[in-house]
Amino acid sequence: MTFRILPLATDLVRSLRQGAPDANGQPAERAVAQGTGNPCRHCLCDIPEGAGTLILAHRPFATLHPYAECGPIFLCGDDCAAWQAAPDSLPPVLKGRDSFLVKGYHPTERIAYGTGATVPADQLSATITAILARADVAFADIRSSRNNCYQARAVRA
Repeated sequence: MTFRILPLATDLVRSLRQGAPDANGQPAERAVAQGTGNPCRHCLCDIPEGAGTLILAHRPFATLHPYAECGPIFLCGDDCAAWQAAPDSLPPVLKGRDSFLVKGYHPTERIAYGTGATVPADQLSATITAILARADVAFADIRSSRNNCYQARAVRA
């Protein structure tokens, strides 16, 4: 079982940078990245300190339903290239943290019970692989274990 990590779609990111409303119906807040821990969900790298950043609400689901979590994310304030890599590759923002919350979801975007786990970063690939090996799972979402912020989505490659 191989997987691919998906960044936010470039069209979505471009529209958010141009003022389109976020998941809460508001334009993104513009700020300056301070310190570390500002991961862009498009390039999947940390935004450099002092660089422009957008802070906005994101809901990575197609429809509203009880399992459609919404939370804050960061994006580079200026254009950046979407993360692209070979299958089973983890982007920089998934390598430099202590741990992650990973959950599998059915094709209906409902949580696949029994898949949710907080795992150390060095077990992330194995956990994603195990979750996606379940026939009833369509994708796995990766979130911050500390703040529950959406990081990225993993799908079968």
